[in-house]
Amino acid sequence: MFAKIESGLERFIFNSRWLLAPFFVGLVISIMLLLVKFVQELVHLISHVVTANESDVVIGVLALIDLTLIGSLLLMIIFSGYEIFVSKIDVDGHADKPDWMGKVDFSGLKLKVIGAIVAISAIHLLKTFVEITDEPTAGNVEMFKWKVIIHMAFVVSGVLFALMDRIASGTAGH
Repeated sequence: MFAKIESGLERFIFNSRWLLAPFFVGLVISIMLLLVKFVQELVHLISHVVTANESDVVIGVLALIDLTLIGSLLLMIIFSGYEIFVSKIDVDGHADKPDWMGKVDFSGLKLKVIGAIVAISAIHLLKTFVEITDEPTAGNVEMFKWKVIIHMAFVVSGVLFALMDRIASGTAGH
C-alpha cells in the first residue's frame, strides 16, 4: 500500500514540472515585446540618423545591440530551461537546430546567463560613457562610479561562478 502511495506521489511530483511550461511561454511573449521595442528603436534611429550627431547614432546602435543580447539571453534560457526542467525539445534533424541545444546543463546555463548580463552591463556602461558631457557634474560622476562598481560586481560574480563550477566538476561524484 505504501509503495502505491509513494509511486503516485513520485508521479505527481515528476509531472509537476509541467507547471513551469507557462513561465517559458511568458518568456517567449517577452521576446515578442522586446521585438516591438527593437523595431521602435530602429525606426527612431533610421528617421533621425541624418540629423543626429555621431554619439546619438552610437547610442542608438548600442540600444539595438542591448535589446538583441537580452532577446538572445531569453531564447537561451527558454530552450535550455525547458529542456533541463520540463521536457526535451524534439527537433532532431532540423537544419536550423542550434549546436548548443540539448547540450547546455544547468551549470552551463548559469555561466551563459552571467556572461550575457556582463555583456549587457558593459553596453550600458559604454552608453553612459558616450553620453558624458565635456563638463561632468558631481552627480554624473557619482552615477558613473556606481555603474562601474555594479559592472565589476557582475564580472567578479561571473568569475566566481566559473571558479565554483570548475571546483565542483573536479570533485568525485559530480
